Amino acid sequence: MKLVILDGYTCNPGDLSWGPLERFGPVTAYDVTEPHQVVERCAGFDIVISNKTLLPRPTLEQLADVRYIGLLSTGYNVVDVTAAAELGITVSFVPGYSTAAVAQHTIALLLELCNHVGVHADAVHAGRWEACRRFCFWETPLTELAGKTLGVLGMGSIGTAVAGIATALGMRVIYHSRTQKPALPYEYVTADDLFARSDVLTIHCPLTDATRGMVNARTLALMKPTAMLINTARGDVIDEAALAHALEKGALAGAALDVLCTEPPAGDHVLLHAPRCLITPHLAWAAKETRQRLIQMAADNLEAFVQGHPVNIAT
Repeated sequence: MKLVILDGYTCNPGDLSWGPLERFGPVTAYDVTEPHQVVERCAGFDIVISNKTLLPRPTLEQLADVRYIGLLSTGYNVVDVTAAAELGITVSFVPGYSTAAVAQHTIALLLELCNHVGVHADAVHAGRWEACRRFCFWETPLTELAGKTLGVLGMGSIGTAVAGIATALGMRVIYHSRTQKPALPYEYVTADDLFARSDVLTIHCPLTDATRGMVNARTLALMKPTAMLINTARGDVIDEAALAHALEKGALAGAALDVLCTEPPAGDHVLLHAPRCLITPHLAWAAKETRQRLIQMAADNLEAFVQGHPVNIAT
């Protein structure tokens, strides 16, 4: 069995081992693979490991030796899974590996919006506390979260984890999801009510035809001008021009985003210079422990395939 990793750098820039996968056979790992390089690099390999490299039908039809594609990701929209099934190629993905890390980053973004830790740490190092006559100072308004309402759009594993942390901070939690979760101790509301009632709205839904552009001029207009928006899900859930406009006219207190519609963004991206908008570079999932778990779970998926009972099959 021979394995090729098409785009290993993001998951493993050199600080981790491919050992869990190497036990299946020799591994050839590329940092990045461009679309025109896929067929050549997969020739002679029966196992392909990939993250974001596009594998559409025309490409899959040329991968004569490939029997299995193991994705280093939860999403699998980069692969034409219908074509893969027709060609007898099993495609597995890795669900749930990043729940704790993404929940943690979501709360980190929220706390930065409320406490502006980075702003004030920079101010201290710039000498502004030294120059101040008072024992303390602050350069931005600060927000206490206890008693405020967190709205969760998408109450899957990550949304549920975020809700639990928010509850520990004293927040009330409401949510809207594709299905109601009667076992959870949170109030289920309509999508419009979620936008209208939330002091903080955090997005954790998958990108589907129903959720694409769900945060738009109409739904943003439902939100309180004191509300904050966080997105660690998928960039295309938000109409970015509408969000920039809401921030510019003061219709929203702030936004914090770990994902954008185009990644990386161009220098003239509409949100790069929007006021009160924090953007991090799609790193919520990137803790070392999380990436190690991802590699191990991808190896577990491959083991299940080898044993004849594949799991986490993308369909």
